[in-house]
Amino acid sequence: MNYTYSAFAIYLLAMLGIGYYFYRKTNTSSDYILGSRNLPPSVAALSSGASDLSGWALMGLPGALFASGLSAVWIVVFTLMGVYLNWKLVAPKLRVATEQLDNSQTIPEYLKNRFKADTKTLQLTASLVMLLFFTLYVAAGLSGGAVLFEKVFNINYHLALLIGGFVIVSYTFMGGYLAVCWTDFFQGIMMSLSLLITALCLFFIFNTPQMSHELSQVLSKLTLKKLEPSDGWLFGLISLSGWCIGYVGQPHVLVRFMSVRTLKDVAVSRKIAMIWSVVTMISAVVVGVLGTAYFGKGLSNPETVFIALAQAFYHPFVAGIIIAGILAAIMSTIDSQLLICSTTISEDLYKTYFRKNAKDKEVILVARIGLLIVALIGLALAFNKADRTLLSMVAFAWGGFGAAFGPVIIFSLFWQSMTCQAAIWGMVIGALISLTWEVLEGGIFDMFGVVPGFIGASMIIVLITLLSKYRVKH
Repeated sequence: MNYTYSAFAIYLLAMLGIGYYFYRKTNTSSDYILGSRNLPPSVAALSSGASDLSGWALMGLPGALFASGLSAVWIVVFTLMGVYLNWKLVAPKLRVATEQLDNSQTIPEYLKNRFKADTKTLQLTASLVMLLFFTLYVAAGLSGGAVLFEKVFNINYHLALLIGGFVIVSYTFMGGYLAVCWTDFFQGIMMSLSLLITALCLFFIFNTPQMSHELSQVLSKLTLKKLEPSDGWLFGLISLSGWCIGYVGQPHVLVRFMSVRTLKDVAVSRKIAMIWSVVTMISAVVVGVLGTAYFGKGLSNPETVFIALAQAFYHPFVAGIIIAGILAAIMSTIDSQLLICSTTISEDLYKTYFRKNAKDKEVILVARIGLLIVALIGLALAFNKADRTLLSMVAFAWGGFGAAFGPVIIFSLFWQSMTCQAAIWGMVIGALISLTWEVLEGGIFDMFGVVPGFIGASMIIVLITLLSKYRVKH
């Protein structure tokens, strides 16, 4: 256990060191909020993937495969589709548009400039929706990190929550966007290598007659039963497609598109992002399936299968480094969310409503104070240990973003006629439907809330825009 502690300590100190380094490099509000749009393609690609896939790819996805079988593979299929389409269709247009539209630094600011809004309602609506879902997202991530500490070190959940929160807040507070992206870059490498090495070890272990027999027994029981026609395969596929369409509405991914160094670098980032995502997610599938064969049903919490494998296979120091990859995944999402919340507070609320001509140092100070406030609220929400799985907690907030911002971003980039009122109501309706659907645990049909939310928001956007054009003509 001492070796594992040492590995964790080295990793945490490295993250704090990166935060301090970029603290010294951050001089303007543009540095703190968007890295002055100077992100290398590799950093943009890996930090985008790490901030999005997060702990659910290392704990939630293997756990879902462990618990429910190969039906969870559909999540991988639709997620990879979402990654590709987001980088291919949305990234280049958003990179150009945000720079041309008065150098927009945040998503709410981009929407305000895109629609030339005379009122502040659009920017305020986007900011409040963003703060709502990100606070829930932060709470889910902090809870997942605390469960990890609790499992590995057998320490109190609440103490683990405070330790994890302190480290994440510290380096994000210091270094801003550049610290977040560069720590996410290294965390993305750790995530992928941790899963890939463990998957390869499992292949070697099962390359014996006895273990091959065990594996065949397990694989014979893993089916796509949840998507059989008798269980409503059509609605099942439509529901899971939410993991694809929801991608276009994730602000912590969209800001990476906005900060890529040049438009040409976007294509390079897309290739890197796809390679990384495929390797990471296929490795996660292998870990989940072969982990099932290795442990049988001997784990009380399926989402700890990756942790259990690392502890079973490796020297404690190596296990500590690999398990730190899980912590890296969780931290890489929380830091992005905290940063966007802080910049929303400073740029979209403070500068818009209180101090329009605030200087850079003042804006950075407000952003850091906002970060602390959101972190404290997230800690308070996560303090009572949730019974829900990490995957379901992430899906709740992720689906809300996809429904609220996805249609608005797509229509704003590809439909010039879209109106400001359509954008406002699209966000509100998308968020409300997604939240209501998840609270009702599947609504009318057992379906991911982002799907009806996305459809509802899209219909409202089209309807309000067409009505406004009709009124102008008549």
